[in-house]
Amino acid sequence: MLFKYRGFDTTGKRVKGTISASSIEDAVQKLKHQNIYYEKMVPTSEGFSLSRLTQKEMPGEQLASFSRELSSYLKSGMTILTAIRLMENQHAGEKRYLSFLNAVRTMIDEGQSLYQALSSQTVYHLPEFYLQSLNIAGQSGKMSEVLTNMGNFFSSQEKVKKQVKGAMVYPAVIFTVAIAITGFLITFVVPKITEIFNDTDQKLPPITRFVLAISDFLTAHYLLLLGILIILVILWKLMYAKWKTFRRTVDSIILHLPILGNLAQNHELGRFSYILSLMLSSGVAYAQAVTLSVASFSNTRLSEIFGRASDKVMEGNKLSNALQLTQGTKIKRNFLQSLALGEESSEVSEVLGNLSKLYAEENEEKLKILLSLLEPAMMLLIGSIVGVIVSAMLLPIFTMTQGLK
Repeated sequence: MLFKYRGFDTTGKRVKGTISASSIEDAVQKLKHQNIYYEKMVPTSEGFSLSRLTQKEMPGEQLASFSRELSSYLKSGMTILTAIRLMENQHAGEKRYLSFLNAVRTMIDEGQSLYQALSSQTVYHLPEFYLQSLNIAGQSGKMSEVLTNMGNFFSSQEKVKKQVKGAMVYPAVIFTVAIAITGFLITFVVPKITEIFNDTDQKLPPITRFVLAISDFLTAHYLLLLGILIILVILWKLMYAKWKTFRRTVDSIILHLPILGNLAQNHELGRFSYILSLMLSSGVAYAQAVTLSVASFSNTRLSEIFGRASDKVMEGNKLSNALQLTQGTKIKRNFLQSLALGEESSEVSEVLGNLSKLYAEENEEKLKILLSLLEPAMMLLIGSIVGVIVSAMLLPIFTMTQGLK
C-alpha cells in the first residue's frame, strides 16, 4: 500500500511524497535507507481496492506530454529516476499528476522498472499496449525511441479529437439555440394562443391539434421527461462499460452503419497498424507484436476478431490469412491486401506505417465533408420544426379572419 509522508532530509530540507510498503513499519525503514526523517506518515486515502475502482484514464494529451518529456530527459543522458524527480519539480502545481509521478518515482527508487512502476501505480489507468510497448522497449534498450513514438501517437490522436470537437462547436450551438427556441414557443407562446382558440370554439386543423397536444404534454411532464433522459444516459454508459454482450452488440452495429462504420473501422485499423508497425520497428517478434497490438482496439467486435486471429499467428499462420477466414464483420479489403503484401515481402512495419497515415488522411477528408453537410442539414431541420409550429398557430388565425369577412 501507499503511505504519504512529510519530513526532512539530511540537509534539513523539508520533503514530502509517497512511498509503497507493506506496513507503516516497513515504510519507516525504507525512508531511513533514503536518509529521510519523517515527521508525519499516514496511509493514502486511495487503497489498492478502492483506487482500482475509482482511477480514471490518463488524458491522451497528458500521456503524450509525459512520454515526450521523459524521452527528452533520457536522450540527454539522465537516468529514469532522475528524470522522474525533475518532472515532479516541474509539475508541482498539478495535484493528481504529481501524485502519479510520486508513485512512479517511489517504485523505481525501490528497484522496479518503469514498466512495473507504471503498471503498479493506481492514480491513472494506462492503455495496456502502451505499458507492453515500454516493457519491450526496456528489454531491447530502445526506451527513449519508443517513448517518442508513443508521444507522437497520442498527440496525433488528440489532434484528431480536437479537430472533431472544434468542428462540432457551431452545430452544437445551433442545436442548443434551436431547442431553446422550440421550448420557448411550445411552453410560453403556444399556451397563450390556445386561450384564443378556446374562446372562439373554432374547429382546429389537425396540425394545430397535434402541436397543442405536444405543448400540453411537455408542459405537464417536462421534469419527468428530463429525469428519464438522465437515467437513460446513465444506464447506457453503465451497460456499455459493464455489460460485455451489450457493448459487443453496439460496437458491431456501429461497424455496419453506412458512413460511421467506415470511419470507425478506418480509425481502429489505422491505430492498430501504427502500434504494430512501432513494435516491429522496435525489435518485437511478429507474433508477440500482433498479440500486444490487439489491446489498442477500443471496438469490442474488432478486438475479438483480431484476438482470435492473433491466436492463429502464435500457431504459425499469417495474420492476413487468419483475418480472411473471419465470419460476420468483414475487415477492409485494402487492409488485408496491404497486410498480405507486407507479410510476403517481410516489410510489414513499413507497409502498415504507410497504411496508418493513409487511413488518418482518409478519415480527415471524410470528416470535413460530413461536418460541412451537417450544418445545412441541422438548419433545415430547425427551420422545419419552427415552421411547423408557426404554421400550426397561424392557420387557425387565418381561418378566423376569413370567417369574419
